[in-house]
Amino acid sequence: MTTQRASISGCIGLALLLAIYTPAHAQEADPAAGPGSERTEELPEELEGVEIIEKLDNKLPLDLRFKNHNGKEVKLGDYFDGEKPVILTLNYYRCPMLCGLQLNGMVDALKEIDWIAGDQFRILTISFDPLETPQLAQAKRKNYLTYYDRPESAAGWSFLTGRKKNIDQVLDATGFGIQYDPKTNEWIHAAALILCTPDGRISRYLYGILYQPKTLRLSLVEASEGKIGTTVDRFLLYCFHFEEGEYTLAAFNIVRAVAILTLLVLGGVLTWFWRREARRQRTVTPTV
Repeated sequence: MTTQRASISGCIGLALLLAIYTPAHAQEADPAAGPGSERTEELPEELEGVEIIEKLDNKLPLDLRFKNHNGKEVKLGDYFDGEKPVILTLNYYRCPMLCGLQLNGMVDALKEIDWIAGDQFRILTISFDPLETPQLAQAKRKNYLTYYDRPESAAGWSFLTGRKKNIDQVLDATGFGIQYDPKTNEWIHAAALILCTPDGRISRYLYGILYQPKTLRLSLVEASEGKIGTTVDRFLLYCFHFEEGEYTLAAFNIVRAVAILTLLVLGGVLTWFWRREARRQRTVTPTV
């Protein structure tokens, strides 16, 4: 019991550190340090190498082989059908806290949108611990499908395990840094959802353990490249831009959209007026 409490306490501390230290792409220059300068704070020793370096539009190594939750050998490319976007999560199944918080947060957000895993998108969870087994993956999958509470989504969420060399290639392709802590027998890692296009390219990273349903939905629309979502969804994506982990109103896009809409309405009104005048002229009887 003492060991378990120490392990959980350590995870809480690391989670707080991960929340404080932003990903590599998000670090900004210190305004007080002058032009061209960069932040030089060193990460705590526990977090060395634990960062996410965004690799947007990078193609995942789809030929890599893993084992799914049923113990069947599969290729990573089996989950990218060219039609549905994929939410990729990198976790490990024995994680005492952070992975569970992240997956819970993702499911909570998914419950707030009307799309269902397997229909409009897929979810793929890969363990980065090469010692974990398909049996562990199956148990974790069962728990989360129960929590998701949409039985029809069973075929849309897969949990994989694999060999270290294949896992390392996925970590490298996604820029997802991890580190093993032999003192606690745990992996130190960040938390992020990786939105992927239907053909296996990285579209967006969503960080943290809580996700806004609107942001997740628009990220899926973006990753699908217009293959899912309504006209309203695509219009919203046009009027919003992604900043600091969520979509916010883009004033310039809104002004431009309103201007285009105004021109279309004005053009329609003028066309109707000209056609009415033309008909009226044709019906007027000429006088001698």
